[in-house]
Amino acid sequence: MSETGSNKDVSQESLPSERPTAHEGVTATAEHPFADPGLPPHQPRIQDIDERAAKRSERTVALLFVVSMLATIGFIASYVVFPIDKIVYIFPFGHVSALNFALGLTLGIALFCIGAGAVHWARTLMSDVEIADERHPIGAESEAKATVMADFRQGAAESGFGRRKLLRNTLFGAVALVPLSGVVLLRDLGPLPGDKLRHTLWAKGKLLVNQNTNEPLRPEDIPVGSLTFVKPEGLEEDDHEFNVEIAKAAVMVVRIQPEDIKDKKELDWSHEGIVAYSRICTHVGCPVTLYEQSTHHVLCPCHQSTFDMADGARVIFGPAGHALPQLRIGVNQDGYLEALGDFAEPVGPSFWERG
Repeated sequence: MSETGSNKDVSQESLPSERPTAHEGVTATAEHPFADPGLPPHQPRIQDIDERAAKRSERTVALLFVVSMLATIGFIASYVVFPIDKIVYIFPFGHVSALNFALGLTLGIALFCIGAGAVHWARTLMSDVEIADERHPIGAESEAKATVMADFRQGAAESGFGRRKLLRNTLFGAVALVPLSGVVLLRDLGPLPGDKLRHTLWAKGKLLVNQNTNEPLRPEDIPVGSLTFVKPEGLEEDDHEFNVEIAKAAVMVVRIQPEDIKDKKELDWSHEGIVAYSRICTHVGCPVTLYEQSTHHVLCPCHQSTFDMADGARVIFGPAGHALPQLRIGVNQDGYLEALGDFAEPVGPSFWERG
């Protein structure tokens, strides 16, 4: 007999010897105006009377759990196989990230197969007898607790969890592997920064380029009291890594009368009173944009951290933890301002391993 055959074709001798009786209904009365139709007679499934059909259902559930395990392994392998920036064309989605598509597909299959396997197990192999139970007080008596435990043990026995080892072992395997997907997702936190936070694009000989005009600067282009934003030579706004690099390499240039500069190192690292400092606030990394000519103070608009540009850009107000790093500058043989190296310390906010 096939698994999809009609239950009406099964002989009465094949049915289980103990059949639960249907819950009898109650007719409507004046005291209880709503009739209780009761439960229909229980109809056994093909798996209840044919062990071969039950075995087929068991193999189907086990196959779903195995597919879930393979999909989870595929999810993990996708992180190794597909680069983050690989784009592929997949109909009908169009051009999509190969990594994201593979992760979504494999994780979806893994979770779906566990759910489908559990549903198929419950619908074909676990007991489907409907039982009507009267409501009782929340505080159960000892007899009720004993009944619940007995029902639980009976349900566990009827589910075949202990007897059907193939189902149990494949379920354990599928459920055990799926959480590994979450562990692999930690990779999305990004690679370890290494020493990237300690270096920028500035290097010896890099010209100071006006960020507005995209032209290199000469000393005579910067009047006393002016504030100019510059970027390193070679960094263009249409570059793929522009935002990443400018977040570290953004610099502001101010010209101060040399006699007004209080810090000796600042004076030595300047050129004719032209000083260059990181534009990245040392509090949380906001861009410093406001300059007061009379006091030589620059202000971060985010949290009002204030730095003295005439005294080593030290913090004189606000939550910033340390001074802005200075960029040592000079003039090349063509008369253009150039960097004489990278910043001597990391730019931006402090981090735990900063030396």
